Amino acid sequence: MGSAEETRDGVSLTNLDQPLFDGAGATKRDLVDYLDAVRERILPQLRDRPLSVIRVLRGQDPFMQKNLPRYTPEWVRRTSVWAEASHRQISYALCNDRRTLLWFANQRAVEYHPTLSTVDRPQHPTHLVLDLDPPEGDSFRMAVRAALLVRQALADVGLTGAVKTSGAKGVHVVVPVDAAATAEEMAAATRALAARAERLDPALATTAFIREDRGGRVFVDSTRAYGATVVAVYSPRVRPGTPVSYPVGWDDLAAVTPADFTVRSVPALVADRDPWVELLPAPQHLPADLVAEGRTIPVARVQAMHEGKRRARARREAG
Repeated sequence: MGSAEETRDGVSLTNLDQPLFDGAGATKRDLVDYLDAVRERILPQLRDRPLSVIRVLRGQDPFMQKNLPRYTPEWVRRTSVWAEASHRQISYALCNDRRTLLWFANQRAVEYHPTLSTVDRPQHPTHLVLDLDPPEGDSFRMAVRAALLVRQALADVGLTGAVKTSGAKGVHVVVPVDAAATAEEMAAATRALAARAERLDPALATTAFIREDRGGRVFVDSTRAYGATVVAVYSPRVRPGTPVSYPVGWDDLAAVTPADFTVRSVPALVADRDPWVELLPAPQHLPADLVAEGRTIPVARVQAMHEGKRRARARREAG
């Protein structure tokens, strides 16, 4: 196995015959060929958005890379973003062209996680996302049922969204929002929609951020806001069989499984059309009352942090 090499668009591609990762059922060449085949579909989703990738180097666990390494070619476009959590500037890539995409593929970047906003308007995300994360096990059907709750919650306030498989076990509901909306307004609206979906069927859906509180229900994650990233549509995932996050019509959702869409099957499905562009509604205006409702709901991650501290204190006091 080994060192097959070639050059595409000026990028040297190396070790193409190596397995991609354990259980991938794919080689590095398969990753390169896939991303090259779907570049007209995935690049518009990445363009001008600070990009994090998940890389899998041989013999190592997968890791998320945000900061570009020192050896990055100078022709890779980048943007510097202040990271509040780590108190430093991070140099993110902007994957705007085939050459950059091929360079990432050669770096064994399997997953592509762009931000919800573009580099020129960081405080104005272009869409809000509800990430539906079912419990462990073969639970994709539960995620589908929860997605239908979100669809109803959206319809109740006059909004529509499109849906894609996460490529793992969940589902993403994506709502394009008009340019006027701020990150704060979109975060509030996302919390309100998650709470409304939970109320429609609390036995199926929960907004509980703490895993032990979910009780085998689907987590409706409302925290994809501000600088958050979401795996791009058409991105492969580091999962057995190398599945791909793929758009599905609402009426088809009950009939598919995540394994239907892989680096092997997807190129033919998108060769002459872009299902995501076809399915996405036009940008919509956020209802003011939805935003106001969301402002009364605590941020899940912050609430969970306080609750975790409270429980730890209670355990200590209980001895």
